[in-house]
Amino acid sequence: MKVLVIGSGGREHTLVWKIAQSEKVDKIYAAPGNAGIAELAECVPIGADDCEGLLEFALEKEIDLTVVGPEAPLVDGIVDLFTLKGKRIFGFDARGAQLEGSKVFAKEFMKRYGIPTGDFTVFDNTDAALAAVESGTPPFVIKADGLAAGKGVIIAKTNREAIAAVLQIMKEKAFGAAGDRLVLEEFLSGQEISVLAIFDGETYRLFVPSQDHKRAHDGDEGPNTGGMGAYAPVPIADAGLLERVRTEIAEPTFDGMRREGFTGAGVVYFGIVITPDGPKVLEYNVRFGDPETQVILSLFDGDLAEVMFQAADGKLDEVVFSNSQMVAACIVIASGGYPGSYTKGYSIEGLDEAKTRGCTVFHAGTKLDEEGIVTSGGRVLGVTATAPSLEEALDVAYRGVDAITFTDSFNRTDIGRKAIEKA
Repeated sequence: MKVLVIGSGGREHTLVWKIAQSEKVDKIYAAPGNAGIAELAECVPIGADDCEGLLEFALEKEIDLTVVGPEAPLVDGIVDLFTLKGKRIFGFDARGAQLEGSKVFAKEFMKRYGIPTGDFTVFDNTDAALAAVESGTPPFVIKADGLAAGKGVIIAKTNREAIAAVLQIMKEKAFGAAGDRLVLEEFLSGQEISVLAIFDGETYRLFVPSQDHKRAHDGDEGPNTGGMGAYAPVPIADAGLLERVRTEIAEPTFDGMRREGFTGAGVVYFGIVITPDGPKVLEYNVRFGDPETQVILSLFDGDLAEVMFQAADGKLDEVVFSNSQMVAACIVIASGGYPGSYTKGYSIEGLDEAKTRGCTVFHAGTKLDEEGIVTSGGRVLGVTATAPSLEEALDVAYRGVDAITFTDSFNRTDIGRKAIEKA
């Protein structure tokens, strides 16, 4: 088959890498791709947000399966567009994508179907939101309603920080129209895990649970980012906890999706916090996470292209879905200043050496120019390793990180440390 992967980040490089392992795939295109993806697929200069252009390309090249990496095209209705033209695509329709596209929609969906989550209030008026945080008791979780590239959630430890967050979102429009409404949410304490599932409208299958590290700096300090590293599986997510996730969260969610008539087949990402009362949902995403994808697909033993192809046809129950017993770790190397402003165009050295040290290096923010491979994003690389234990996987991954250099780079040095200390 011929496959088109939409996107240009580390998640998409991982998807291309895994799809390329399928004996059933003859050709992979990526739109727009990056320097790492270009080693495995033909990159085409079509933006991930150009839904019409992507459809035209899929029709022209007779693409058998299109895989949507980022969330924005899903929210914009790319699945509806492709489906209308009879093109097979992996992802949910625009209505289903609102589970990620609108924090308000997602929280109200959870409430309708009795899915455990934090208490919340929705505001579309700045003064009302300010009054609530001024009179409330911190800490607060403040979320812009719409898409904000993983950066629209602010945890405010004081009333002053909360006031600043409300003004940043609603008055200063730091996230544009995404901040027309906000959710003021109960702060839930506990370790967080990510559980991803493929769902075809009837059947679902779970990947191994993973743990992302959202804060920019060691010790979970600094601003929220798109993710600075991940590992899988997660020791605290034992069989008993996963059964609760399945019965209390996953199955009611899928039941709600069926009842509300969402169409398409795709990934449901459950962002979960393990509270003293059990697992509760922090957020939904409707696509693979980043950098969770790098670790969970490193541990996926099946044919991902076949799984997606059959799921898109409503036949997920007919494919083999198996996960490895190994452990995977991913360390993100980022540009100085991320998640704020940063400089692009720095030459990257040591990629081949990292591979010789046992790592798979997934490109997130790179491009090719006359100097070779250079930086072009905030999160630049995801250095990933698998091993029989977490300690070994992290050791290999960090040795790979040590091999790679570019100006003003930084990475967290404590990915997975909590799990090792509690083992």
